[in-house]
Amino acid sequence: MRILGLDPSLRSTGFGILDEGEGGITVLARGTIRPGRELAMEKRVNAVREGVESLIREHAPREAAVENPFYSRNVRTALTLGQVRGAVMAAVASRGVPLFEYSALEIKKAVTGYGHADKLQVASMVRTLLRMEEDALEEDAADALAAALCHLNIRAFQKTVEESGG
Repeated sequence: MRILGLDPSLRSTGFGILDEGEGGITVLARGTIRPGRELAMEKRVNAVREGVESLIREHAPREAAVENPFYSRNVRTALTLGQVRGAVMAAVASRGVPLFEYSALEIKKAVTGYGHADKLQVASMVRTLLRMEEDALEEDAADALAAALCHLNIRAFQKTVEESGG
């Protein structure tokens, strides 16, 4: 199963594409979508949308996973993040890809075993779980890969429950 993980942000939307097959999990792509800061807000949001649509066209994921923020301390930040998330959700929906949302706590717990892990712990576990030897892994890409791993873990658990008749 091919999964697109996304970590929406106006400055740097992280993405990670995982492919789970008989040989395990492979990282097909990872990185960030960075709209220019000089662009007007609507053009930056649109650049994120276009970037996500391009990733879906190129890699054809079966499902997508995105972090659902629980709260924001700053109202303006929350509104901006909501606009970017809306663009991400519209891009995924326009390509007919089912979207699954997970809280930061769920994602961190699925990847590190601890729901309050910091970003360095998440990135370290993502590298370990995906057998990524290189040290350079952008924070936003690590968070997106973590969302995809969380989704794969939950799907595996659901499959086990279904197969056991539960």
